[in-house]
Amino acid sequence: MVFGIIYLRTRENMAMIEKGMNPKQYANRPAPFRSLKTGLLFLGAGVGLFLAYIIDRNMPSHDNPAVYFSLIAIGGGLGLVTSYAVEKKEWLSNKDIM
Repeated sequence: MVFGIIYLRTRENMAMIEKGMNPKQYANRPAPFRSLKTGLLFLGAGVGLFLAYIIDRNMPSHDNPAVYFSLIAIGGGLGLVTSYAVEKKEWLSNKDIM
């Protein structure tokens, strides 16, 4: 797998050189919304875990592992959707400026 990643990165760099681009300019581009996306993902997963705990404590049988997995996934998904909405709003506002 490591060989495959290195091979693809090398092919990408060679293609950039053939087109007259400098691969070093594009290698370390900052990802401005990466921390936002990660933070919202973990926030959503945490909220989902907390809601699953609350639901599990209030149910008569306390053997409901599916509740935990489903609400963590739903919370994480909501965090990623929120991140997408924020990134899209920011991108559209920057697009209008240009």
